[in-house]
Amino acid sequence: MHECHQPRTDRPSPFLDGDPERERHRPAAERRTFLKVAGAAGAGLLLSAAPGAERAAAATTKRAYVVVIDGCRPDEIDSGLMPNVKALRDSGRNFARARSLPITETIPNHVMMMTGLRPDRTGVPANAVWDRTLGAERTLELPTDLKRETLLARGARQRLRTASVLSKDYLYGIFGRQATYRWEPSPILPVTGHAPDGFTMDATIEMIDQYDPHLTFVNLGDIDRAGHSDVTGGLGLQLARRLALLSTDRQVQRLVSHLQETRRWSTSLVLVLADHSMDWSLPHRVISLQPALNADPTLVGNFAISQNGGADLVYWIGSPARRAAGVRRILEIVRTQRGVLAAHDRAATPSLRLGPEAGDVVAYCQAGWRFSDPFVVNNPIPGNHGHPTTEPIPFFIAGGHPSVRRGTSSVLAHTVDVAPTVGEMLGVPADPNHPYDGRSLLRA
Repeated sequence: MHECHQPRTDRPSPFLDGDPERERHRPAAERRTFLKVAGAAGAGLLLSAAPGAERAAAATTKRAYVVVIDGCRPDEIDSGLMPNVKALRDSGRNFARARSLPITETIPNHVMMMTGLRPDRTGVPANAVWDRTLGAERTLELPTDLKRETLLARGARQRLRTASVLSKDYLYGIFGRQATYRWEPSPILPVTGHAPDGFTMDATIEMIDQYDPHLTFVNLGDIDRAGHSDVTGGLGLQLARRLALLSTDRQVQRLVSHLQETRRWSTSLVLVLADHSMDWSLPHRVISLQPALNADPTLVGNFAISQNGGADLVYWIGSPARRAAGVRRILEIVRTQRGVLAAHDRAATPSLRLGPEAGDVVAYCQAGWRFSDPFVVNNPIPGNHGHPTTEPIPFFIAGGHPSVRRGTSSVLAHTVDVAPTVGEMLGVPADPNHPYDGRSLLRA
């Protein structure tokens, strides 16, 4: 018989909301409880609990774990480097045609996973945008950037315990206080802005042991970060990437083994997917739109660019009366640049579902190329995503819960389908005022 796990009450919450000094100055009713605890590897874990987290939880033994193997390509699971993930995939329901959605970057696709909504409704189209108010490019990493509620928050309102364990600092930022419990990623590595997968899985297991969340949302960032920096990627060697695949595979198995050993497996659904895949370019295969656009005197000073690796977002910042002509001219120039796959008038292409935050022109590079703006030296990293070649992703549902089907499905799954799928399993409906763009895959 399955043992019904209850959250531990013998010690205060260890889930920290950023800075203890900020917490001290918040009104008592809004403060998140915090404590530093030791993880399995002996490292300190900083976790925070939302106000009211101690109230009685819904009486259900169902558990859902959404695990994002950030930046993983579908073929890498069959490479021999991820035997545990492959076995997990083969034991459940595999969606072999799954795709990430534009812009194929980390932040927007994680938001789509937890909202079930496309970027034109969430306000989060890319990792980086041109902020017209600030007059500068910035990362979408603030809680206020996310315009819609997530499944994490809706579940918590229904007295389900929800948790986020996200390895990247900007994901921790944008999801804010959506979850009942969350981990502050640490240690954050310089340059990469993420905590290694071993620490992330330590925090995941600690979270499960202490609070037994009904829904746990996990991001493992090592594969993505190794892919970005792997200078051998463009040569087809991908040496750093291969090491990361081996390591992340072990971390996923740690989670599976823990669920089995603690008798949670039979009531658990484990949804594993990537937010995007990865593409590599050689040093000379780089596109810089800024110089080409500046060569036209009618455009100088009237546009801005937000660079997202495999995609450039171009914003008309000149006179509104000249916008239509300016966008037409930008499209003409961008489409002639070597290495550009396509350029779209965002407002005239509703199928993109990106919203005004994505600017006026959306440009994609070809496979094996990358954008670098405003100057050719701004993006030296060989591994990038954001363009259509990085849409294919692994996506499968495993676990011991009876709702988990077996075999391979021909259904076209997307990142936006995660919230509807997990919400149905846990009994958390969509917000009636904001119906899902995605669909449940439990019977697909």
